[in-house]
Amino acid sequence: MTRGSKIALVIVGLLAVFVLLVGLVVVAVVMSLDREPEVPSNSVLVLNVEGSLPDYANADELSSRFFGGETNSLSNFLLQLRKAKADKRVGAVLLDVHMFGGGWAKADEIRDAVADFRKSGKPVYAYMEFGGDKEYYVATAAERVYVPPIGDLFINGLAAESMHFKGSFDKLGIYWDSYQIAEYKTAPESFTRKDMSDGERETLKSLLDEIFNRYVGQVAEARHKSVEDIKALVDNAPHNAPEAFEAGLIDGALYREEVEKELKKRLGYKEDEKLHKVSAAEYRRVTPQSLGLNQGEAVAVVFASGPIEPGRSNDGTFGGDQTIGSDTVVKALNDARDNQDVKAIVLRVDSPGGVTYPSDLIWKAVEEAKKKKPVVVSMGDLAASGGYYISMGASRIVAEPLTLTGSIGVYAYKPVVKGFYDWVGVTQEYLQQGQNAGLYREDRKFTDDERKKFEGQMRNFYWNQFLPKVAEGRKFENVEAVHEIARGRVWTGAQGKERKLVDEFGGLDRAVEVAKELAKIPADKGVRRVVYPAPRTFFQQLFGGDGDDQDAARVRAEQQRAAFINSMPEEMRPVLRRAAMFERFPANQTLAIMPFELKIE
Repeated sequence: MTRGSKIALVIVGLLAVFVLLVGLVVVAVVMSLDREPEVPSNSVLVLNVEGSLPDYANADELSSRFFGGETNSLSNFLLQLRKAKADKRVGAVLLDVHMFGGGWAKADEIRDAVADFRKSGKPVYAYMEFGGDKEYYVATAAERVYVPPIGDLFINGLAAESMHFKGSFDKLGIYWDSYQIAEYKTAPESFTRKDMSDGERETLKSLLDEIFNRYVGQVAEARHKSVEDIKALVDNAPHNAPEAFEAGLIDGALYREEVEKELKKRLGYKEDEKLHKVSAAEYRRVTPQSLGLNQGEAVAVVFASGPIEPGRSNDGTFGGDQTIGSDTVVKALNDARDNQDVKAIVLRVDSPGGVTYPSDLIWKAVEEAKKKKPVVVSMGDLAASGGYYISMGASRIVAEPLTLTGSIGVYAYKPVVKGFYDWVGVTQEYLQQGQNAGLYREDRKFTDDERKKFEGQMRNFYWNQFLPKVAEGRKFENVEAVHEIARGRVWTGAQGKERKLVDEFGGLDRAVEVAKELAKIPADKGVRRVVYPAPRTFFQQLFGGDGDDQDAARVRAEQQRAAFINSMPEEMRPVLRRAAMFERFPANQTLAIMPFELKIE
């Protein structure tokens, strides 16, 4: 054997050993992740309330451990509280409240879950170093709230912002030829106006008033004060921790170690005993079944989060925003419908809407599914426009009082860039066969005949598709009665319930209970939640799977898009995310989407 062959053989051997060792390490880690942790008696479960808390995160423990996949989700958070309520080893829960990026409906859902946990008699404390209105709103669900002496409460009240870009487009020589149904479907006005229309102003003011009134009302009840007192404290905010304690907004200006000492006293620890704390990452490995939960008849839970598009969904595991792909959701609903072991279906919707055609495919799948078994919709922060379209046919609709819903309307537009082309020296010529082949050409406005066709498409969808299906699904007398509360208007869940758009209040847990009742499962029997579609593994998502060879390319594209948006100034990111959403929509499509990205803080 030559010297070179020997060296090559040694290198191959070393590589084989290295691969074997890596494989053994991975196997050991996976096996350790499968083992339930030791939870000492009288432990304190520490749960973080932070980030956007998506409804569902598909990241498994392997991708979380090695690649930083997001495992923190609202459904996961709710599950940990349900487990802790039933777990005799858990003596208390400590909420670590950080900056919370979810909406007000999710904040309400967390408050509901904390209230349910408190029925066990176990204490819940909340600790926050600082926070705004939404963080404080979540924290006040706890029995006691603490802020360190250096901390602050920025409970300054709520504001809604609307941005308009017509001035910028005028300078670029770009005109937006648009049409909207009706006066509250104001999405195109971001491009066509320099200020709020009456419809947009009325909607935003109504939503702002509704959210603020619920916020101060719930805080007043939790802190045993009058609504007038809370409003006065908001008007005089921000408050440092000592001021907040003096005003009764918190229960102490204490450092974290001092809060833990308070918990030790409450739980009967000895002075020299160490507080047993269990993190959420550890507690996730405690199976619900080991606590007598998630057992019984199967209830399918289908998560639909993000804008509605054709094709496959993106769960956001490897970057980018979550999206609702009609192929994915329709298949999930059909599979759950055809599985005889599944007794009911819960469709969890958190969506501003999207393209009309895939929305209609999902609506049809709900219609077919409910012929066999109950289909209950659980609305998250958003179920508006197309998000309401896919919800309206359900057997029952459950929403939080501050869910944003409705927005029953439609719009479309095209950019006319002739002025921009003239400015940069671009010339353009068209050859066409067919009278309307140039309907969406970008170098000129619609002709009168083209506009008639363009507007006719949207009127047909609104009057002959959207409104009749709402009337049928929600048992309205006629289409005109639906139109009176539609017209593109965004409502809160509470306002929607008053207008028959929503059946009752509650979150995902309540929706599962409603599904159980409709399926006639005995009240004393449990149910087993089964997620559809079944979560795909890290390797399936990264390298493609289930016959989809484009997964890896899509993951890379979403990662690049997300990296670019996150590199921009924070104030620009919402606009860029919305632009990226529209970029993903197919051209020449009618849109049923919420008219604005509402951020009330």
